[in-house]
Amino acid sequence: MLSLEIAIMSEPGGRTYNEDACGYWSSERQLCCILADGAGGHGGGDIASRLAVQSLLAGFAESPSASGSELSRLMRRTNQAVLDGRIVGTVQEDMHTTVVSMVIDFFDGRADWVHSGDSRLYWFRGARLIERTRDHSFVETLLDAGLIREDETRTHPKRSVLLSALGKEDDELELSASLSSRVVDGGDVFLLCSDGVWEYVTDEVMERLLTQAGTAQEWLAAIEQTIRTATATLATHDNYTALTVWLTGATEV
Repeated sequence: MLSLEIAIMSEPGGRTYNEDACGYWSSERQLCCILADGAGGHGGGDIASRLAVQSLLAGFAESPSASGSELSRLMRRTNQAVLDGRIVGTVQEDMHTTVVSMVIDFFDGRADWVHSGDSRLYWFRGARLIERTRDHSFVETLLDAGLIREDETRTHPKRSVLLSALGKEDDELELSASLSSRVVDGGDVFLLCSDGVWEYVTDEVMERLLTQAGTAQEWLAAIEQTIRTATATLATHDNYTALTVWLTGATEV
């Protein structure tokens, strides 16, 4: 059976408060983890991200399921919780949050995930990136259309323009879920992170630092040092949050 090592980092970066949130729930059979990057201004974002994390984990604990379709339904319930949490005339009036969530079944050796916005999931095998989520963002549409290069996405002036996030009415919410469960095994590494991480740490750097790291916490520490170095001369920069899952052992046959 698969086992795992989990590490988390979450820092305000160059901001006065942290609008990111993350967490996980686990049982003998399953792990459910989630990361959210809130927005809304003047404190609304941190409320939205915490609400999303709490709502989704509570919903999963009530009825654990690893399928992408079930995760999508749970995410829509979580979206409604964010909408219900809005209070006109307060910082919660226009709050919303990006979100990415993953479930791993240790017995079956399978993983599913769902996301909305530009918080990402990365999947590494043999310290090499084999898959990542595609952002619901204006810049991602430019990349997909071949109008900009991958290396331009991190500095594009409209990189923060999102096409989807929790806090939209259900018929406007765009979710992307794994269409079929991914088969995973010992040695696989997953990273859930906010844009405050991937904006400063390229895929190639993530791979190099992963090769050099002996533990999950060491890897996140190296990623954080990369962010700190890249932002040392900036007047301000975004919150940065990451949750990594390192799988060990093997799937039972």
